[in-house]
Order: sequence, then C-alpha cells, then structure tokens
Amino acid sequence: MAPCGYSAGLHIRFATPLLFQSSYPQAWQKHYSDNAYYLRDPVVFWGIGIAGTTRWSAIPMPDPFSVMKQAAGFGLKYGATCSYGPITSRSIVGIARSDREFTDEELEKLSDITARLHIAAKPPSELTEAQIEALKCIANGDRHTAAAAKLGISESAFKARLKSARIRLEARTTSEAVRKAREYRML
Repeated sequence: MAPCGYSAGLHIRFATPLLFQSSYPQAWQKHYSDNAYYLRDPVVFWGIGIAGTTRWSAIPMPDPFSVMKQAAGFGLKYGATCSYGPITSRSIVGIARSDREFTDEELEKLSDITARLHIAAKPPSELTEAQIEALKCIANGDRHTAAAAKLGISESAFKARLKSARIRLEARTTSEAVRKAREYRML
C-alpha cells in the first residue's frame, strides 16, 4: 500500500511519541531529522490539530520550509496521513508513494490500520505512586529488603507493590515491568 514507506508515531504526548517507526528512505529520514522538520512539517501540524484521514495534497497548512516539495525530491510525491485518538495521546501514521494519489479505499484502510495500531499500543493505566516508588527502587539497584526499609514498609508489602505493578504493566518479570514503565515514561 505504501511503496515509498510509512511513518508511524503512536500516542504522541508532550510532542513525543510513545512508539515511533519509519520506513521512509534513510536519506529522507536523515535530511528530515537534521533539519528538525518535525517542528515545521505541515502534515504533523495537521495531524496534531485534526483527527481524520487525508491526502497530503488536501492539507491546507502553509509550508514555508518547503517540506513537502523536499519530500517529493526523495520520492515521496504522494502521501496520505491519518490522525487518531484524543489530543492528549494522538497517533499519526503517514504513507507515501511516487506514482499516484491514494484512493478513497486506501484512505479507509489507512484509517483502520491507524486505529488498530493506536489501540494495540495503548499504554496501561497509570501506576500508583506506591508502585512507581517500588519500581524506582529496583531500577536504582536496591534489593527487596533495602528498598522496603527505604520506603518504611515490610518486605512482603514491597513485593505486593511490585506484583501489582507487573500486573498493571502486563509484565512477566520485575525487570520487564521496569523496562515498560521507562518506555511509557512512568519512571
């Protein structure tokens, strides 16, 4: 569907996506990053401001840095973007090709894919302050006994906090829970 690649930023919060992946040409990705175009890209501005699906050619935003013209020079001549989710945790997926505009059917498929990615990548519900404290102790290298003493609780209470954090984060181990909490920017 996207012969020239795609870009997916999932659950964008505070201008940073929780997960990001791009298969656009490496040369374009480097040029885009080197010029900080994510701060100037009309497609990104459209996606942050509007939930929906559109072709790049239909985006009415100004492009004073000629981001779209430069993208075309890297083979990304035609594109489509879908923005999904609340403004506080928006996902934006863009796709590109060099030969023709995307069809209405392809836009519908992009919309469906974006919604499914957004839902699948949804971070878990927030951790409690007690769970965060417990995970921070482990992340800092504390053993259970020392961490429990530091927090002024019993070792069994400490272990219970870790277990509830693992359950909420859908992690099999405590180290996996720490990793996920970092990825979700909870620590």
